[in-house]
Amino acid sequence: MIGSGSIRHDPVLAVATAWTLLGTALLFILSGHSDTQVDVFWTFQVPLDVLLAYSSWRVFRIATGAIRRFWRLMTIAGILFTTGDTVQTLTSYWEQGQWSTAGGTFQSTCFGIGITLIVIGMLIHPHSGRSGKERLAFWLDSATVLVGGAVVAWCFAINNEDRETNLIGALFGAALVLTSAFAAVKMILSGNAPMHRNAAVPLILAAVVNAAGLFVAPEAEGSMPAYAYAIRFLPSLFIAVGPRVQEIIAQFDQYAFGSRRRKPYSLLPYGSILIVFSVMIIMLSQNENKDARLWGTVGGLGVIVSLVVARQLLAFHDNKTLIGQLDSTLHELREHETRLRRQALFDDLTGLANRTHFREEVDATLADAEPGSVSVLLIDLDGFKGVNDTLGHAAGDALLAGVAEKMRASVRAEDLPARLGGDEFAVLLRDCDARDAERTAQRILQAMTEPIMIDGAPVCANASIGVASSEEGDDLRTLLHAADTAMYAAKHDGKGTWMRYDHSMLAA
Repeated sequence: MIGSGSIRHDPVLAVATAWTLLGTALLFILSGHSDTQVDVFWTFQVPLDVLLAYSSWRVFRIATGAIRRFWRLMTIAGILFTTGDTVQTLTSYWEQGQWSTAGGTFQSTCFGIGITLIVIGMLIHPHSGRSGKERLAFWLDSATVLVGGAVVAWCFAINNEDRETNLIGALFGAALVLTSAFAAVKMILSGNAPMHRNAAVPLILAAVVNAAGLFVAPEAEGSMPAYAYAIRFLPSLFIAVGPRVQEIIAQFDQYAFGSRRRKPYSLLPYGSILIVFSVMIIMLSQNENKDARLWGTVGGLGVIVSLVVARQLLAFHDNKTLIGQLDSTLHELREHETRLRRQALFDDLTGLANRTHFREEVDATLADAEPGSVSVLLIDLDGFKGVNDTLGHAAGDALLAGVAEKMRASVRAEDLPARLGGDEFAVLLRDCDARDAERTAQRILQAMTEPIMIDGAPVCANASIGVASSEEGDDLRTLLHAADTAMYAAKHDGKGTWMRYDHSMLAA
């Protein structure tokens, strides 16, 4: 991809990385000279702050809407960081005997205001397309992570409470970790984060390294190892890289921010539980200040567990709702399947089996039956066209439905009455020889003598019935052909007399 290649070969990122490596090398070279190390620490911060402010401003000019507002606040925060760190750098050159990375009043104020602006930007950034429950779940997950960070910061601050300068640094470090953790949660959980995933990754790394930096304690009073300075310096690079990456991506695609598919779950709350449990184990293995640190850890763990329980209850409620919706959908699908099956196998007007279903059933029954045990009736109404012409199609439909009811009442439960189309009907008689088939035909003809009431007027349905019983070697085609021949012979006779061939025919 063009954006990825540009990121890898970006000269600004290359210079920023080289600058950070140089500063880190100097911190190790000057090991044991803490005063000079502090000077290097603050001096090398400023260019990275400038990169943060400039890249954020560039993205601000490209972005629109709520995303533009977020990057405006990022730009202001970058300017504040630059101003505060510049003043702190000049101050550090005048002071002697330094070893702490905690800033002075002005730097701390600029830092605090900048962090506050970033937090406000994240708080007011909209969660488009989310329901109230989804927003509540997001804040529960975020709060869980924040409490986990607070526990870590508390343990570190208490560990250094006997050193006033370190305590101040710990408190500001705690604020930085909490904010970075919140940013990480926002970038991971929000489906519409104000930056691209590739730009969010460096910020998440900054949060991780900042958290590690809080555990780095001085070796002795008034000194700190070189790696401690390096760990606390490295996040500045990651924080500056994020906006630069976003600037590069936005140059190729102005919509390449954070819109993407949200995951339906988050593992971050469980990570918080793991971290706090780990801190508790560390606290139990140490003796000094155990009570305050341990109680803080236990209290934080209780809050986290409560938040996770609330989150799970919300998830269970959502699952219950989802299951209810799924059951309703499945019920609708079953009903739809039933309707489709009925439409495929049965006639809409009469509810009898249609031609396709009838032929399939006859074919399947003949395959397993003994010769002479299967019979078929073909029924054709006489004078049906006259009913349609004189009384209308609605009356014709009512007559067909009435004939269907008479057929159902005249056959057994195991028999299959069908409408083959128009005014032509049929009946499949299982386990029924020729004589019993003729009796069934007689019952149907007898039922036809009862008039059908249509719009208050009695209408009689006359019918011709052809009867055919299966013989040795008969298949679907031959049996239906025999029944069809018998039916037309009965219609031609027209007097209701019996004619005995291999198959029989009736007329009424």
